[in-house]
Amino acid sequence: MPSSSMDEAAPGTVPAAKSPDDRLDSWKEIAAYLNRDVTTVQRWEKREGMPVCRHVHDRSGSVYAFRSELDAWMRSRNLAAPRENENTGSLSTVVAPSSATVVLRNRWAWVLGLAALAVGLAITLTWVGKHRWPGGTGGKPIESLAVLPLDNLSHDPEQEYFSDGMTDALITQLSKVGALRITSRTSAMSYKGTHKSLPEIAKELNVDAVIEGSVMRAGNRVRIAVQLIQTRADRHLWADIYDRDLGDVLRLQSEVAEAVAQQIQMQLTPEQQARLRFAPIVNPQAYEAYLKGRFYGATGTRAALKRAQSYYEDSVRKDPGFALAYTGLADCFLDQGAFRQVPPQDAYRQASGAIQKALHLDQTLSEAHGSLGYLDWQFVWDWQAAEKELHYAVELNPNSIEGHESLVWFLAWSGRRDEALAEVGKMRQLDPAYPFISLQESGVYYHLRDYKSLVEASEKSVAGYPDGWQSHYFLAVGYEGSGRSAQAIPEYQRAVALSEADSDTMAGLAHAYSATGRRNEAEKILRELQTQSKTDYVSPYMLAVIYAGLGNKDKAFEFLENAYEEKCPDIAYFIKADLRIDPLRSDSRFQNLLRRMNLPN
Repeated sequence: MPSSSMDEAAPGTVPAAKSPDDRLDSWKEIAAYLNRDVTTVQRWEKREGMPVCRHVHDRSGSVYAFRSELDAWMRSRNLAAPRENENTGSLSTVVAPSSATVVLRNRWAWVLGLAALAVGLAITLTWVGKHRWPGGTGGKPIESLAVLPLDNLSHDPEQEYFSDGMTDALITQLSKVGALRITSRTSAMSYKGTHKSLPEIAKELNVDAVIEGSVMRAGNRVRIAVQLIQTRADRHLWADIYDRDLGDVLRLQSEVAEAVAQQIQMQLTPEQQARLRFAPIVNPQAYEAYLKGRFYGATGTRAALKRAQSYYEDSVRKDPGFALAYTGLADCFLDQGAFRQVPPQDAYRQASGAIQKALHLDQTLSEAHGSLGYLDWQFVWDWQAAEKELHYAVELNPNSIEGHESLVWFLAWSGRRDEALAEVGKMRQLDPAYPFISLQESGVYYHLRDYKSLVEASEKSVAGYPDGWQSHYFLAVGYEGSGRSAQAIPEYQRAVALSEADSDTMAGLAHAYSATGRRNEAEKILRELQTQSKTDYVSPYMLAVIYAGLGNKDKAFEFLENAYEEKCPDIAYFIKADLRIDPLRSDSRFQNLLRRMNLPN
C-alpha cells in the first residue's frame, strides 16, 4: 500500500490494478472526496500517513490516491468522512465503521444518516478527548482565534457568496465571546485559496488557534464541517459536522460558537450565553438574499451597493423579522449618502427607518448601534448621541474591527488625538494583519492637520492597498498640506479614477489645479459637476470647495449655506480640517456658520 514515506513508485514496480473510477488525480480531488480542504489533507499525508502516491517525475504537486485506500485509512482512525453522493449530488454521509460505529448504507434515509453521523462523531471525539489530547488545549490557554475561509464543496463558483457569507457569519458569532480575540473577516478572507501552512498563517495573524472547514448546500439543507486546530503544535482539538435546514442556520452558527468556547475552556457570562443563544428561525430565501447583500456590499462600488440594497430589500420582504437584514440595508443607505450617491436626507430617512426596525427586533445588535452612531454623527449632528452609540457598539462586540474604525474616525474628527491613536493601537492589537491600519492612521492625521505624519501613513497605505482610492486621496492632501501641490495632482487623478469620479476627489483635484495655476482645468471640473447636478445629486459642499480655490468667496459661502440647510454630511465631516476652505476661515460668515453648527471643540 502506498504511504506518505513513498515519494514515488519504485522503478520497475506496478501498483496493484484498480478501477479507474477508484482513482483521484489531484490534491483538489482528494480533498473534495474527504470533505476537507487541501491544506488539511496535505498535513494528513505528511503527519498521519494518509496513503497518497506521486507520479515518477519531478512535479511534487502531481499526486493521486485511491478511494478504497483512503476509506480503509479513515476507518483505521475512526474518522468520519462526509462527502457528496457522486450519482445524485445529494448530501450523504459515510462514517468509518468501527466496533461501535453505524455505517450509513441507505443514502436516501436522511434521518438514519444523521443518527449514524452523531454516533460516529460522538465515539470519535470521545476517543480523541480521552486518548490523544488530554486536558483540553494543554499548556497556554487559547486566547485568540482566526476563522479561515470555509471551502465551497459545491464546486459551483456561483455559490461562493454562500461559503464566504457563512465564514463571515461564523466570525460574527464568535466575536460575541468578548474574552476571545477574533481576527477580522477582511484579514481572514485574504487567505482564501492560500497554500501557506497553518503555522505560517497563525504567525502572521498572531493567533493561538484556527478554525477551518467546509460548507455544502443542497436545496434548503446546509452542512458545515469545522475543526479547531491549535497552531503551536499544529494539532486538532475538536471537530464536528452540523446539518440544518437553511432557515435554522442562525442557530447552527450559535452552536458552533458555543462549542468552540467550551472546547477552549472559555467561560461565558450569562449575558454572552444569552446573546449567542438568541437565534431565531429565518426564512431560507431571506437568508440567502442577505448573504448576497453582504457579498456585493463588501465591494463598495456604486453598482455593487445598489445591487446589495436590492438583495437586502428582498430579504426583509421575505422575512420582516430578520434584524440583520435591516442593518445591512441601513448600511447601504448610509454608504450611498456618505459617498454622495443620493441626496443626504433621502439616505437619512431610509437608513433611520431600517435601523429602528433592526433595534426593535434585537437591541443587542452591535452592527445596528454602530450604524445608529454613524447616522447621529453624519446626518443628525447629535454629537453626544453619536459617541454614546459608537462606544456601545464596541462594548457589545469588542472584536468588531468596523466598530473600532468608526470610533477612530469620530475621535479624530473631535480633535482627540491621543484617544484616536490609542484606538488605532487597539485595532492593531486586535488584528495585526488588518490591511487598513495605515488608512485609519491617515484619517487621524487628516483631521489633526498633521501633514508630515499624513504623508508617511498614506504612503504605507498606498503601498499596502494600491487600489484603494482613499489612500491616494489622503496622500494627495498630505502633499498639498506640505506645500507640494504639484505632487498631489497625480494622486488626486488616481483617486478620481478609482472612486468612479467621486465629487470629493474631483473637488480635490480642482483645488490642486487652482493652487498650481491651472485655473482652466479647475473651472472645467466645476462645469462638469454643475452639469452633473442637473440629473444626479452633487454635494453643494464640494462646489463650495472649488469656488473657494478659485477665489470666489461669495459663491463659496452660497454653497456652504446650501450644504448647511440640507444637513449635508460633507460639511459636518470636512469643515473643521479641510485645507481647501482655508481662505474662508477668517471671514465672519464662516465663524457664524461654525457657531450655528455647534461643533465640538
